[in-house]
Amino acid sequence: MTHNTNKLKFKSLGIHTQHEHFVYMRKDCHLCYSEGFEALTRICISHEKKTIVASLNVLSSHLLTPGEISLSESAIKALGVQENDILEISHLAPIESISYIRSKIYGNELNANELESIINDIVLGNLSNIHLSAFITACAGDRLNIKEVTALTRAMIKTGEQINWQSGIVADKHCIGGLPGNRTTPIIVAIISSFNILTPKTSSRAITSPAGTVDTMEVITDVNLTLDQIKSVINKEYGCIVSGNTAKLSPADDILIRVEKALDIDSEGQLVASVLSKKIAAGSNHVIIDIPVGKTAKIRNEKAAYKLKTLLEDVAKTIGLKLKVIITDGSQPIGRGIGPALEARDVLAILRNETNDSLIGLKEKSLRLAGALLELTGKVNTHDGYNSAKKVLESGKALEKFRAICEAQGGFKEPKLAKYKHEIRAKNNGTITQINNRKLALLAKLAGAPDNKSSGIDFLSPLGKQVKIGDILYIIYAEAKGELMYALDYYDKQNGIITIE
Repeated sequence: MTHNTNKLKFKSLGIHTQHEHFVYMRKDCHLCYSEGFEALTRICISHEKKTIVASLNVLSSHLLTPGEISLSESAIKALGVQENDILEISHLAPIESISYIRSKIYGNELNANELESIINDIVLGNLSNIHLSAFITACAGDRLNIKEVTALTRAMIKTGEQINWQSGIVADKHCIGGLPGNRTTPIIVAIISSFNILTPKTSSRAITSPAGTVDTMEVITDVNLTLDQIKSVINKEYGCIVSGNTAKLSPADDILIRVEKALDIDSEGQLVASVLSKKIAAGSNHVIIDIPVGKTAKIRNEKAAYKLKTLLEDVAKTIGLKLKVIITDGSQPIGRGIGPALEARDVLAILRNETNDSLIGLKEKSLRLAGALLELTGKVNTHDGYNSAKKVLESGKALEKFRAICEAQGGFKEPKLAKYKHEIRAKNNGTITQINNRKLALLAKLAGAPDNKSSGIDFLSPLGKQVKIGDILYIIYAEAKGELMYALDYYDKQNGIITIE
């Protein structure tokens, strides 16, 4: 039979590949012969007025006939196809940005046009995860200079939606991360928006930690709001805490984060571009940045912290953002909870002014950062920020505002902890002298966090605490027995998660 067409009939195979697009064709399909398509070839798939780029997987089984084609679930959704639709297949034109990525691999400086080309192709889906991994790796460490970071930030802003609030002051706060718990953002947003200051907090999901702000807030309310819905919440309550992904604010950032998460890499230059592009895209102009510093935090020492602080401030100044960086203690978890539901529980306990000595650190840090942001906006006088924030929190106004924001975003839910748990107890008497944040975070992730929202760690052993043999150091929570055993297997092989002397 002679084929003179580049069209095939669509058949769904129900294959889920996360966010990356894949296309499936038979090895003996006439297009594989005529077009020279091989496994992992990047090809264009079109239906009506939509076109996507996908990586080819070649089948030798009878799941498809030679005249059929299938797509991964993400590709089906992006293209909007249904069973038996006719799809058109074509070669992908040469992608110039790949040569720029290759240039960066060899240590060359990229200009603004080259970086914008890369970011455009990322957003359009023209680059595979292999290309993205190469780009992220090539930019890691000190491989991006300030000109490149600034250009990358502008490119990430340009390729997404931008919000103009038509208001003088729009505030935000961000933490560099790398410290378990440390869930100050929801508390700060509740306090700042209580002063009728616009606080459109858009966040990404966790990259290398057991929970991000979005993961934690998703336990309590809906975070996947459209741009119009975000505007509606802000216009009503002055504040929101939502995912930037759904609103398509700096969409390249969300794509890069998925690959960074798999690589367990969060490079300095891309971190700065990621943070600042999201702030500008969300319309913020007054921002506080928290950099926790500790031996086992993301930022290990004061020298690295000040280097990052300088880069953030220099790029912020160039793009017109009023920014203050605060370097904080990253030697141990802040609060008790490590994992979405456990951190949500801590946030609510502080907003409800519950008496709990183990949450004093989280409360004080939240008030310090909220006070600094109030002063940065000029809403209160210098040195009055902390007391002003404390008054709003302890009066109950912050809780009232937080509940109102949650209701406006889609409703309020109480967090629930996982069914299975295991208590880790002290094996000797002494004082807690050191905590390995990285190992503690990994233990929480092995238990299922952040994907399993109720999994994680309830941490009960701050530095300086006196303990006796048998005292509970922390409790591991997991939604399944298998995950709990997986976490405990890791724990049994470790030394030094908590040091008692």
